[in-house]
Amino acid sequence: MDAKVDDPFAAEAAAAEPPVVSSIVGRLWLPRNLSGSVAKEWLDRRRKSIRPWASFVDQRRFSKPRNFGELCQRAVRNLDTYHSNYTFIFLGLILYCIISSPMLLIALAVFAGAFYIIHLKSLENKLVIFGRELTQGHQLGLAGGVSFPVFWLAGAGAAVFWVLGATLAVIGSHAAFRELESSDMEELLMEPV
Repeated sequence: MDAKVDDPFAAEAAAAEPPVVSSIVGRLWLPRNLSGSVAKEWLDRRRKSIRPWASFVDQRRFSKPRNFGELCQRAVRNLDTYHSNYTFIFLGLILYCIISSPMLLIALAVFAGAFYIIHLKSLENKLVIFGRELTQGHQLGLAGGVSFPVFWLAGAGAAVFWVLGATLAVIGSHAAFRELESSDMEELLMEPV
């Protein structure tokens, strides 16, 4: 199977550069695009662009919009202004959902264990199913297939829709009812009609 150079699962790209082992995350297999440093950089960028939580939840800044047009303007501007805050709210709701459901924790452990076992087997010798070698992406899919019944029993589908609904309700209501910053208001007044 020919692999692209930009493919994070390409065996040739992984063999071209020696792996750097600095922590337990470095010892585990991760695709190049999903390395711990990339996730840490993304999280740091979000943390730096976060608005102060005190102004984010200031109750004096909430009011009912006069009309639907103002509601849409508020939503668009607030989503742009507070996107990092909203990201952390979303991540917090995911964390709450996982922690509050022991079966979901077990399902995630089964998935991680299945993937790790499959990965260890592939290190010993190449995994071949139906005459085809399994790439690491296929191995991840196989681990998902093995753990799917546990996710089904744990109610992962309901958890996903609960997180999406709660996120939409919390973020949507904040974005719609929070008044715009004064700099945004000046910008809106200065726009040509």
